[in-house]
Amino acid sequence: MAMFKEKSFNDIMDERAKARAAMAERAKKAAEAMQATAEERMAERTKIATERAERQARKAAEKEAARIAEAERKEAERKAAEEARIKAEEEAKAAKEAAEAAHLRAMIELLAEQKSRRDARYAARKAKKR
Repeated sequence: MAMFKEKSFNDIMDERAKARAAMAERAKKAAEAMQATAEERMAERTKIATERAERQARKAAEKEAARIAEAERKEAERKAAEEARIKAEEEAKAAKEAAEAAHLRAMIELLAEQKSRRDARYAARKAKKR
């Protein structure tokens, strides 16, 4: 029956050195594989970054155009409201002037009627005395 053979310190160190060498070899192969595809990845990243920048520029332009359109719409609404207010004020002023003119005509007619009645009474009194 074979007995368990204990490893010596040198054997352990050799195994560790071989393992480190194998890991280094795997890392070296992985780095070479990565280096082979690095240009493709870099081109892809550049393409993605360029497309992203274009999208952002397009969105910014659309947002600015929307902001300008909104500002123009608000300005047009403000002008329309101002014109409507001015027109309403002018109409109110014209209506007030028309009402005042009608009131003045009514007053003139009333005064003329009162004067004609007074003149008629005066003429009647004079006619009675004669």
